[in-house]
Amino acid sequence: MSSRFARVVVTGAGGGIGAALARRFAADGARVIVNDLDAAAAQAVAAEIGGLAVAGDAGNEADVRRLVDTAWEELGGCDLFCANAGILTAGSADAPDADWDKAWQVNVMSHVYVARALLPRWLDGEGGRLLFTVSAAGLLTLLGSAPYSVTKHAALGFAEWLRATYAHRGITVQALCPQGVNTAMMTGGERSASKAILAAGAIEPEDVADTVVKALAGDSFLILPHPEVAEFYQRRATDTDRWLGGMNKIQRGFDAAAAQ
Repeated sequence: MSSRFARVVVTGAGGGIGAALARRFAADGARVIVNDLDAAAAQAVAAEIGGLAVAGDAGNEADVRRLVDTAWEELGGCDLFCANAGILTAGSADAPDADWDKAWQVNVMSHVYVARALLPRWLDGEGGRLLFTVSAAGLLTLLGSAPYSVTKHAALGFAEWLRATYAHRGITVQALCPQGVNTAMMTGGERSASKAILAAGAIEPEDVADTVVKALAGDSFLILPHPEVAEFYQRRATDTDRWLGGMNKIQRGFDAAAAQ
């Protein structure tokens, strides 16, 4: 790990992609703050890697500000902030308002809160790097989960806006957009059409961490652990009607299977 990224914060790091990132950064020599809503999970990962656990809700602004303050108090700053926390909620437009609100807070506003807390410090200093875990759903969509798809598109939009606005001022923003990853988000709870889609071609969290480390050597905006996502994204942009027709065909297949 380059000294440029010697001080790292990872949210949602009690398991899954976040834990894999924390382990990889620590193994490469970084000092890592492990943040998670699950205090015990955060402490377990921190103890394993010699990091510092800070429990808190990424969707709560006061908790995010406390996390950033801790990075400056304990590490002397932050070179790389991985805004990784996210939730997957199945459902359509009829999903309860509470599900939409929670998805919005965790998948979108958590990134806004991070930017509010970090930007004044970085712009007055030597800058920094912000990594958003967005999901391929933010580039494409995810059948079976309207709240997730919509909020991940919003997260990508915010990341793009930050990159366009602050790139010349020492702030590098990158968007990590994996498809299926073998984490509790995908394997836990009830089976759904969205999870069935993600299961095809799923990779391990450590594979995602490897891709991220390689991407940090450069500054490409999109980080795609599943290379095929780039082709899907291009199809979506250049022949939208055909791409949507293909997605609807997949949905019709799910509907037919459910009716049997």
